Amino acid sequence: MGLMDFIKKQFIDVLQWTEEGDGTLAWRYPMADMEIQNGATLVVRESQMALFVNEGRIADLFGPGTYRLGTQTLPVLTNLQNWDKLFESPFKSDVYFFSTREQLDQKWGTPQPVTVRDPEFGAVRLRAFGNYSFRIADPKAFHAGISGTRERYGVADLDGQLRGLVLQNISQAIAASGIPFLDLAANQQRFAEALTQQLGPEFARLGLQLQTFTVQNLSLPEELQKVLDQKIGMGMVGRDMGQFMQYQTAQAIPRLAEGAGGGGVAGDAMGLGAGVALGQVLAQNLQAGLQGGGAAAAAAAAAASGLKPDEIMATLEKLADLKTKGILTAEEFDAKKAELLKKLV
Repeated sequence: MGLMDFIKKQFIDVLQWTEEGDGTLAWRYPMADMEIQNGATLVVRESQMALFVNEGRIADLFGPGTYRLGTQTLPVLTNLQNWDKLFESPFKSDVYFFSTREQLDQKWGTPQPVTVRDPEFGAVRLRAFGNYSFRIADPKAFHAGISGTRERYGVADLDGQLRGLVLQNISQAIAASGIPFLDLAANQQRFAEALTQQLGPEFARLGLQLQTFTVQNLSLPEELQKVLDQKIGMGMVGRDMGQFMQYQTAQAIPRLAEGAGGGGVAGDAMGLGAGVALGQVLAQNLQAGLQGGGAAAAAAAAAASGLKPDEIMATLEKLADLKTKGILTAEEFDAKKAELLKKLV
């Protein structure tokens, strides 16, 4: 190197990084043709770490603090460069700064339903979404495997990879936890904990630490939700068919009352009465058959056929018409309705 080249060359006395906004994970100090002055000052702020890289080989790592650079503070670089203890010349090295701040409110979700195995329902397709946070825990691993020599590496560059990791591990996390789907839906915290345990090693492999993980919603596709609602309804009435028919009848009566005076009420009432009678016959026959009582089944069928549900439903229609005309109050109609319904069961 000639004298003029030496004069023109600039030397760095202070190395530091002041973050300008959020979202940057790694930043390479702009060296260009500059060299680091021996004895220069390295400033690493809280929530930062600095890494020296010599010709592609990872050297010394610094945590928060202020350092005077020399052979004593750069032992790995000194060894790589074969410096002696009296070395005092300027030197070249790539310096990378890493933000170790917690990166908050990172979104995750299932664009399509994910199929998982459930001990009660078998194969279940579910949707879920939430958020999580992470930070850089191992700058050497992150530099070697993720950011490399790029001038700047941001959270957005990593977003797709991390979302993929979450989706990939949902099924394994639920299977490993052994938690039934209904329990997951009722306790999303347990689901989040199961996913955190599953994802922790995957994040660590990238030099990251998963700080928090939340599940904000867990749901089934619409067609499966309807099946689940029916199953829950059966559970609420103790799986008794007679009670289930009574439950459905009670749900239908308010609709008939609201439609009193219209042309289709009579047909609805007759259909509902026939359905109740048929449902009771089937339920009593089924229960008697399961218990092995053929005579009891015949008696139950005869009793059900003598209820005359058409007459009761016709009375309900007349009462609904009286309620519409203001002759009966809503309380009086409800009381009479309850009394008549008891005669159906």
